[in-house]
Amino acid sequence: MSDLTARVTASESNFHVEGYERISYDLTYVNGVFDVANRELAEAYLPYGRTLMVIDEVVYDLYRDSIDAYFAHYGIELTVIGVHIHETAKSLETFERIVTAFDEYGLVRTEPVLVVGGGLTTDVAGFACASYRRNTPYLRIPTTLIGLIDASVSIKVAVNHGHHKNRLGAYHASRQVLLDFSFLKTLPEDQIRNGMAELIKISVVGNAEIFDMLERFGPELLTTRFGHLGGDERLRSVAHRLTYEAIATMLELEAPNLHEIDLDRVIAFGHTWSPTLELTPTTPFFHGHAINIDMAFSVTLAERRGLLTAGERDRVLTTMSALGLALDSEYLTPELLETATSAILRARDGILRAAVPDPIGSCRFLNDVTVDELVDTLTLHKKLCAEFDRGGDGVDAFTYDTVDA
Repeated sequence: MSDLTARVTASESNFHVEGYERISYDLTYVNGVFDVANRELAEAYLPYGRTLMVIDEVVYDLYRDSIDAYFAHYGIELTVIGVHIHETAKSLETFERIVTAFDEYGLVRTEPVLVVGGGLTTDVAGFACASYRRNTPYLRIPTTLIGLIDASVSIKVAVNHGHHKNRLGAYHASRQVLLDFSFLKTLPEDQIRNGMAELIKISVVGNAEIFDMLERFGPELLTTRFGHLGGDERLRSVAHRLTYEAIATMLELEAPNLHEIDLDRVIAFGHTWSPTLELTPTTPFFHGHAINIDMAFSVTLAERRGLLTAGERDRVLTTMSALGLALDSEYLTPELLETATSAILRARDGILRAAVPDPIGSCRFLNDVTVDELVDTLTLHKKLCAEFDRGGDGVDAFTYDTVDA
């Protein structure tokens, strides 16, 4: 939620307005958000007696019985807008369909929409809420790892436009985020891997303790869905500590800069060249694989600059590779690096601001990288990646018209 405090000063020839917006939202852990024993969700909708829910269709198919029983138990009328959003459908067309459904429902001005799904779903539906009557409240229930530890932590919402990632969007905080990690037990492994790239991001430039846990437990966390599918209590404890610290680190880094006024952003690690790379193939990369290629390349660049030792560089690359994340791609070319650099300079006010580790767990921004240096680094990077499993390729790196359940 947000509140605006403003003042106006006037002279004979000028009016000056200053406004200060207070942003307030909660991220609350709930184990079994659709368990009737947990009232957290119901409390938000009991005053209205009804709920409009935008939900990923795959999630609804998996949890329909629990969802329907939950709202019936509390006497809350449920209306469902099912969506099927993959990267190429993160578009204005999908946005317009959701907005049209808001109209047909007769959404009341202060009535919060419930958004349930992964990062793609919450991005598009959140943008619809930001745009509908300019400011419609909403609650988020993220159901993917990337949504739980990254997308729903920030207040950014967006759609793609053409081949431009998140080109149209807004800053619109949800009223509340309900964090239920038990959703991970039904998440496909490729989606867990996708989210683990965001954990790599947070850890390598923001929290060395998280990186140490990923290095030690990463493959086991991947295959057991963070302990929720065949994992024991010990592993679930590790998973909780890791994800809790990741969210805390994200909030520590993001909260002072929610509207991205400061463009030197630590969590933009992996997001310098990947926005161009991600949508370059006919079938786009998973977001996690695209940013991981960017991060792996950035780690090689950091080592060439003397910010990491070769051993530290290889620790990061080995941890990435062990999770099946892509280190390199045929689409990562000198031409793409030049194009992507030009594009990101426009987005970052003419300054590169490439986040790199210095050392693991800390961040430095590089502004003086030339195209020649990028090309030389790429030559070294491809030689390094050829020595890793799969020659640096990722496992299930492309979206193949998937949804983010």
